[in-house]
Amino acid sequence: MKPAEPFARFAYQRRANQARAKPASHPVVIIGAGPVGLTLAIDLKLRGIDCVLLDDQDRIGEGSRAICFAKRTLEIWDRLGCAAPMLDKGVRWNVGKVFQGEDLLYQFDLLAEPGHKMPAFINLQQYYAEKFLVDRAQALGVDLRWLNRVIGLQSGEQGARITVDTPDGTYSLDARFVIACDGARSPLRSMLGLEFMGEQFEDQFLIADVRMTADFPVERWFWFDPPFHGGQSCLLHKQPDDVWRIDLQLSPDADTEHEKRPEVVRPRIARMLGHGAFDLEWISVYRFQCRRLEHFVHGAVIFAGDAAHQVSPFGARGANSGVQDADNLGWKLAAALQGRAGLIESYDQERSQAADENILNSTRATDFIAPRHKAEARFRNAALALARRTEFGKRFVNSGRLSTPTTYTSSPLSTADGMPWPAGPPPGAPIPDGPTGAGYLSEKLRHGFTLLRWRSDSDAGGLDGLPFIDVQDSDRILIERFALTPGGAYLIRPDRHVAARFHHVTHAAVAAALSKASAASQA
Repeated sequence: MKPAEPFARFAYQRRANQARAKPASHPVVIIGAGPVGLTLAIDLKLRGIDCVLLDDQDRIGEGSRAICFAKRTLEIWDRLGCAAPMLDKGVRWNVGKVFQGEDLLYQFDLLAEPGHKMPAFINLQQYYAEKFLVDRAQALGVDLRWLNRVIGLQSGEQGARITVDTPDGTYSLDARFVIACDGARSPLRSMLGLEFMGEQFEDQFLIADVRMTADFPVERWFWFDPPFHGGQSCLLHKQPDDVWRIDLQLSPDADTEHEKRPEVVRPRIARMLGHGAFDLEWISVYRFQCRRLEHFVHGAVIFAGDAAHQVSPFGARGANSGVQDADNLGWKLAAALQGRAGLIESYDQERSQAADENILNSTRATDFIAPRHKAEARFRNAALALARRTEFGKRFVNSGRLSTPTTYTSSPLSTADGMPWPAGPPPGAPIPDGPTGAGYLSEKLRHGFTLLRWRSDSDAGGLDGLPFIDVQDSDRILIERFALTPGGAYLIRPDRHVAARFHHVTHAAVAAALSKASAASQA
């Protein structure tokens, strides 16, 4: 199989400030034009911050890599104005099925309730997602520089200087913040001498994209002990363009180069499908890791995405958590550039919690799918047997708990409830979507703080200049999801997590919660 051609290629362009004797200065320089770096660059541009985005390549493509993009990620990209082409191109799915051998153990629906703008997931090759993000960034005028490789870094608390190598030679840039979105092998992480904490799993997995015509339903299918693959696990997903993602578990001692050979891969895929009418698009073999930096903020250098944390792909937590890093960081960078630097530390706190949660779920899934010890194997086999006989046993089966946004349980930006709530998202939680008026809540929230309120005649609530959305009596789904009563309200952060909620909203209560969520983390 010959190497795949890049999906898109971009020309190097020399910038005028490369020839300056004194380095040009920028508020933010982002390293890495993958989904995380592009998301952050677009977010900052929409907030009026001109950043520079550097990438050491000139291309998009060469394997689909991440393919599962979650509802939360789609809502973020919708806010940034680039979700529509992804939804048009992507394969939408909500349902998954888990098999043991040839028998269906159970199925699940990730979005069984009505009233959401976005599906639970779309499957979309990463090169498509990146191209749509590049298109949006270029339309906004983001300074995106291809074939610009960072080869040097000097960092302090008040800023950083980077040295960049290009086809025209080297130049330097100064930045108040440098954001490392440069992937799992992050050069910036190496330049700062930072090490990951965590573990690498011994089991290997073959990941293949195959092109074929098939009438399988648009669902996530996972097999334990499939008869067509020697009792090891297998995963099947549909992508656009009649491309299907297949994951096959290999033994820890499998020879990587041998396993990747097309003449070895094709018979395995043919046994699984029952035919050989397919073309191989991309093949790779991975050992999965669940690791993270101890801290994501190092003076003026901030890490996001795979440069900050890595997880196994079971649960689609890698790219999705990275995009949520960018969503958490964008508004805080904007605030820091206006003098509220303490918010940057809350990025470290909140996204560290998210990384720990993702690593925990990924580790548990990997341990269940590929047990490393006899005790783990006995538990896995007992759980599968119990799932065959009982409904409650299905809860113990773990084929990858799929990506959901984190509730920041100890966020310094949250105002604790003054009184108990019967339901609804607590402070620190992501907000649910729901229909309101002629659209959805998710599309009415923009880039800043918003007050969601159910007004009463006695108290309008809110603050001068604070955008608000009034829930109407007819918005029953939204009222139920937020457990709102007349006079109640939620203060929603720019990244659509709850800052505070009020049974009876007052100007003073909103002002205090807004102050804490937007500035008081410096205290």
